[in-house]
Amino acid sequence: MSRKVRIAQLSCGPEYSGIQKEIYDAAESVDAEVFFPDIALADVERAVDAFGLDVRSADLKLMIARGKALVDGKVDADGVFIGTCFRCAEAAIVRNELRRYIHEHSRLPVVSYSFTERTTAGTLLTRMEALTTIARRRALLAREEQTGITMGVDSGSSTTKAVVMKENKIVGTGWLPTTEVIASADGAVAQALEMAGLTRDDIQAIGTTGYGRFLIGKHLGADLVQEELTVNSKGAVYLAGHQRGAATVIDIGGMDNKAISVIDGIPGTFTMGGICAGASGRFLEMTAKRLGVDITELGPLAMKGMGANVPMNSYCIVFGTQSLVNALAAGSSREDVAAAACHSVAEQVFEQQLQEVDIKEPVIMVGGTSLIEGLVYAMGRLLQTEIVVPPYSQYIGAVGSALLASGFIKGE
Repeated sequence: MSRKVRIAQLSCGPEYSGIQKEIYDAAESVDAEVFFPDIALADVERAVDAFGLDVRSADLKLMIARGKALVDGKVDADGVFIGTCFRCAEAAIVRNELRRYIHEHSRLPVVSYSFTERTTAGTLLTRMEALTTIARRRALLAREEQTGITMGVDSGSSTTKAVVMKENKIVGTGWLPTTEVIASADGAVAQALEMAGLTRDDIQAIGTTGYGRFLIGKHLGADLVQEELTVNSKGAVYLAGHQRGAATVIDIGGMDNKAISVIDGIPGTFTMGGICAGASGRFLEMTAKRLGVDITELGPLAMKGMGANVPMNSYCIVFGTQSLVNALAAGSSREDVAAAACHSVAEQVFEQQLQEVDIKEPVIMVGGTSLIEGLVYAMGRLLQTEIVVPPYSQYIGAVGSALLASGFIKGE
């Protein structure tokens, strides 16, 4: 039996917020253990002075000392979870600086999170699972070529995607809205197999990811069932042809967003979530519907408009929609409203998720929203760089699953 993955917790306030048990439960569910690095009291002030950040809170000072002990090799860990209360500005500064410091001075994977009193083990599960995946499957994540005949299925909150790969080439794809999880997966798989001219018996290994990964994995008898943070980052750098060196992956999904800092195809720091669905693909779907266009037409429409002409609030999907309706009622053009909606989503992702990772070029956008050119353009302007959208970017999770699943073919 393999030992449990050890995740060092650097935090301020989880006990007061009543969520420490949720953190423990999330780690236990992926066979990991969370621990607080032991620090001598005399070392705390020295560590804070060496770190160079003047903080008042004793808990934040202890966070810094524990982080420095990890970097200095005084404490053994497989990954790091950094969490602070979302209400504290000083804690947010410490969280970000610690995350950057550990990422730059060690090989430990780091996830940072700003929690509330309502944070649950379920909310933390994917983050903890990603930390354990990196610790346990680093060799698999280093895989750069797909071999044999494999299939990947991404059961997402909005859509279900399937990809069939053969000897490092995509030979079949399938895409359906996620309604009934198993039925949508079966339909997407059937589409991909038909395009590839293959049958289920030809498939040598299967990988699943996304929100429905466990259910679909059991249904399909998958060899690999893995969370989307590591799978998507691997699929992104693979399709972008940038598996060596640094990269940043952005995935604005139907229900949440992911920002991942990748080194040699393996996530170093990552974050996911958002304040509200107003900064998600769901808001853009609602915008397209209100403008009377298909979601595929929203991007070109936005490219013709000037978002600065329309004030837009997407921090809440309700107020964002209200801003959209008010703008149209005031005579704003559909083009300007489309551009404003794209800018609003990009801005919130920039202000929330992208402050939690180190942005390194190339910046790769993936997922279905990466096909909305107005959103890609808005993100590029905010980051002042050219965004890379690789081919098959909407199938990123399925591609990453198929690629990694080939490591489970006998003889590989």
